[in-house]
Amino acid sequence: DFELHIQRCQQLSVTVLTDHQDLNNTELKTVTNSAAPQQYRIRAKLRTYTPQKLHQSVKLHCSKCNSLQEVPDADNFDFILRGSANAAPNPELHNTSWYESVTWTTQDQKQREITIHFVKHDEMLQHPEDTLLMIEGGTLKEIWKLTKRFKCVIPVRSTEDDLELLDLSAPFLLQGNVKYYGCKQCSTPKPIKSLSSIAAEQQPSWEPTEIAQVLGIELLQYVFIMKFTLVDETGALNAYLFDY
Repeated sequence: DFELHIQRCQQLSVTVLTDHQDLNNTELKTVTNSAAPQQYRIRAKLRTYTPQKLHQSVKLHCSKCNSLQEVPDADNFDFILRGSANAAPNPELHNTSWYESVTWTTQDQKQREITIHFVKHDEMLQHPEDTLLMIEGGTLKEIWKLTKRFKCVIPVRSTEDDLELLDLSAPFLLQGNVKYYGCKQCSTPKPIKSLSSIAAEQQPSWEPTEIAQVLGIELLQYVFIMKFTLVDETGALNAYLFDY
């Protein structure tokens, strides 16, 4: 367990970074007063680390504008889905040349109308494990059920002219148990019909990067970030871990 490992490091009198065995130990004061880039081997104590909980280390990073943001929680996604469910699906957007639509009304008190659009390839539906579908009016629970069976799920809503993505605070694509987000600042969402270009490919792979590109989405990447404060007799040094 990573957190237990860090706690053990704090309990030890020193933490030794074992890389660069050919180098002599350098005092932190020398490191902080030197111009980068340099290579050093240090011997120091771990004073603090942040964040305290490991799951808080995972952020979303945009490589275009270099912004970092928190991963939205499930409640936020559920709230956006409930808001979009208030708008009834537009029947004129059903059963096009590149997707087949199915609509039904739920049996609960709200009697929600749900529509699923199954993307076709060569005018035929693909096997579920190869299928991309779009859903209107679904709840979070219903969407997760779909991701267990189908390759890709895109939550959408109807306009007068086309289907469109939800607010980019929500994931624009779900694949398995992974939610893919787009950068609000750098994305210029295109109509859903842009996906028909992938459906027309010889063997559509439905890769998230390709889907994001045709939909005008700047894909956010999950990154792992931590900050460690190291100390010795001569000073302190902040060390940052940033990795995909």
